Amino acid sequence: MEPMLVDGKWQPAFPNARYLFGGIEWQHWDRTREKWTPTLIEESIQPILDAALHTLVETNHRITDEIWLEPTPGHTPGHVSVRISSNGEQAVITGDLMHHPCQILHPEWNSVADSDPHQACATRHAFIARRAEDGILVIGTHFAAPVAGHIVRDADGFRFQVD
Repeated sequence: MEPMLVDGKWQPAFPNARYLFGGIEWQHWDRTREKWTPTLIEESIQPILDAALHTLVETNHRITDEIWLEPTPGHTPGHVSVRISSNGEQAVITGDLMHHPCQILHPEWNSVADSDPHQACATRHAFIARRAEDGILVIGTHFAAPVAGHIVRDADGFRFQVD
């Protein structure tokens, strides 16, 4: 999504694209932009807003029959993960729900950037139990390679199993 610096001004990298922003997520970042990363927002998000290339969507927005958003609040109030379904297989891209596979064994370990640590922990617990039950492929956005695997039960907890 990174815009490009053109003649000293930040421009959207893909001017013919539509950018989907979670409405609740954007409200959070817009409200707290001075606290966190005003430069990041001004350079990465504002050019897209200025070009009116964005659409604010709900946390359960369906992009197509094969791609939809799944609410995973806690990191931010409107955080979402992305679900994918194709040819009878399913996957979920975690986003900022988890930052390391160790959080599968220890979902109570929060990121310092989680805006609501209690909600983030509860969401991870529920997500991990659901994925262990349904066997959906998990793609960890922030995981070091390999990033894709399955959450499986292990003794009294869970672990990330790379196939």
